Amino acid sequence: MMTTLQSETITRQRLIELLNEDLSREYQAIIAYITYSQVIKGAQYMHIATELQIHAGEELAHALTIAGQIDYLRGTPTVIPLPVKTSENADEMLRFDLDNENVTIANYRVRVRQCEALGEFAVAENIRKILVQEQEHLIELASALGIETPDIATL
Repeated sequence: MMTTLQSETITRQRLIELLNEDLSREYQAIIAYITYSQVIKGAQYMHIATELQIHAGEELAHALTIAGQIDYLRGTPTVIPLPVKTSENADEMLRFDLDNENVTIANYRVRVRQCEALGEFAVAENIRKILVQEQEHLIELASALGIETPDIATL
């Protein structure tokens, strides 16, 4: 998947394309959280398994929001998720989620600025609301792994 450069000149059509990339990532997150929440085993993972179920629902809400913004911009929402990584190792699955949240947050931070550059302030505000939850997911995953919250990737 192509990364979004902050210096890229943004057009309405390009914003639609980028939001569709974001939507594919949200679909990926839904699938990953559903799967991981069911296959993670062990007493030490019970709390995070429950959290992952909650995350799945939140990611579905994000997907609906992004699809609605794409429609508002007169685009067609994608139906294709990004590939989901799997593992039999619980820590690896949580790290996959952590990495995906990191990329998602970095992309949405750029997307807010792109929306504002186009004067699409309401779209930017909707993405800001998603960002709050994505950052909470990042913190919860890092905590479950017993690591510091990582620095957000810069794109």
